[in-house]
Amino acid sequence: MYLFNLQNKPGIIVADNPHVSTEHNLASETLQMSRLTNGEAEMSHHKPNNEVFCIDASTDDGNANMLPGISSKKAGQQKEMTFQDMYNQDLDDDDDDSDWEPLQKHVEIARWFCTNCTMVNLGDVVHCDICGEHKESGILRHGFLASSLLQDSSFTEIESDIRGRHKETGSQDSASNSSTAVGFDERMLLHSEIQMKSHPHPERPDRIRVIAASLATAGIFPGRCYPIPAREITREELLMVHSLEHVEAVDLTSHMFSSYFTPDTYANEHSARAARLAAGLCADLASAIVSGRTKNGFALVRPPGHHAGIRQAMGFCLHNNAAVAALAAQVSGAKKVLIVDWDVHHGNGTQEIFEQNKSVLYISLHRHEGGKFYPGTGAADEVGTMGAEGYCVNVPWSRGGVGDNDYLFAFQHVVLPIASAFAPDFTIISAGFDAARGDPLGCCDVTPAGYAKMADMLTDLSGGKLLVILEGGYNLRSISSSATAVIKVLLGESPGCDMENTSPSRSGLQTVLEVLKIQSNYWPVLASSFMKLQSQARMHSIENKRKQIEKRRRAVAPMWWKWGRKGLLYHLLNGRNGHVHVKRKGV
Repeated sequence: MYLFNLQNKPGIIVADNPHVSTEHNLASETLQMSRLTNGEAEMSHHKPNNEVFCIDASTDDGNANMLPGISSKKAGQQKEMTFQDMYNQDLDDDDDDSDWEPLQKHVEIARWFCTNCTMVNLGDVVHCDICGEHKESGILRHGFLASSLLQDSSFTEIESDIRGRHKETGSQDSASNSSTAVGFDERMLLHSEIQMKSHPHPERPDRIRVIAASLATAGIFPGRCYPIPAREITREELLMVHSLEHVEAVDLTSHMFSSYFTPDTYANEHSARAARLAAGLCADLASAIVSGRTKNGFALVRPPGHHAGIRQAMGFCLHNNAAVAALAAQVSGAKKVLIVDWDVHHGNGTQEIFEQNKSVLYISLHRHEGGKFYPGTGAADEVGTMGAEGYCVNVPWSRGGVGDNDYLFAFQHVVLPIASAFAPDFTIISAGFDAARGDPLGCCDVTPAGYAKMADMLTDLSGGKLLVILEGGYNLRSISSSATAVIKVLLGESPGCDMENTSPSRSGLQTVLEVLKIQSNYWPVLASSFMKLQSQARMHSIENKRKQIEKRRRAVAPMWWKWGRKGLLYHLLNGRNGHVHVKRKGV
């Protein structure tokens, strides 16, 4: 594949394509990608080895050759024993061994990619080695409600049971009188990577397809939620968020068969329209909620947006949907907008757009690990600039594996106190579900109940005017079950997660304390909580040290165990009573 640089269009790489018009005057220099730091792509953090090796046993010299297109070691390395050599050696050892035939030409190790998590599987296994999903499960037809262990089959009984329960308990939530709107358009499914590389791209159409299937199977949408008509965002609306250069660069991809903004951020000829539809749905949902035409909403959209900054597309994101929605809400009358971003990656684009704006409060909870986790931004001391200090709040986890307790603890002590003091007129959740249990990129442990509880905790703000916008999330079962749990909260159902006695991990507590120490300079409401938690942390540390000392003391073997029975007797008779002398034979 040839790569070209677009003249006067920095930040976009175009794949060789006969459909590209010569009017764009493509130059032949490869674009130097310098904007990605701390790793080139979100997917690079968990990229598996998906190479397939083929053995050719028909060569005259008996060597096993790597077939074209397959990775191989550097030439010149010492020759290793091949399967053919081992076979010939076995023949010399045992001429009667006829149970094994030499390998035939082009014996290939079969492989398949899991629909649920995209991980590669080798051989004839039918369940994914990573997530356990059956290779032919019905997850794309019925969402997370389909069995992960069985091959797709008739779902009639389960569908009938679900819809029967819906008729009994949820008839009052029919679409005609529902207060929850969903934004979705099938044209967003056309945004996809044209040519698969060594591994399926994690940001794939199946992400919203499986959520839609889950909602349909559960009778939620269509059913209990109502749709809003889709429209493409206008250039004027986009220019309130992005630079003209960025908007034109995205639009230009509609004339190209395949292109890349960064090594992991692709586009095809349908991507620009998909991005405009996603942004348009988010803007219209925000306007409808602020104006009172609907109570709340869920934007089932892609491509995601929170990495897209003023001038660049990156991290799978083309236009910043949350930023577009926030400004649309303000045009409709909301003076102050809160954006809570619980995607596992920091929303560097959203922060860049609003870091000088006191009318938009941005709070992000994400893996950071000292800047080593993509995109490397979002440290606790990034608080906003130019008079808007304190209006960017970052909760940067220092490790993976973060679960419900740490997130809910941060919500209780950081997110809700600051959000309540800010008193927003409208609330947006940048709802990436890649911190969910089982996600191949996020590697965290948040459950659907945890997401539902976080959404429920935000419903009391801004009079319940809440818009949830889909961001990341790459395990289909995790993203669909989590999104469904959140939408049920929007419909008024209980989250089913008790926040009482929420105890954070040690690293989670340290992160929250760090954030409170910094943000208490801008939000006085945090001061008392910081002092209380700091005191509790100190007492907790003292208690842990005492327990560790006690544990070590118990681990020390008693003296009689070290000496043995005869040694102990000798010590008692000669150590404490030196005047006693005992002579024993055989000792």
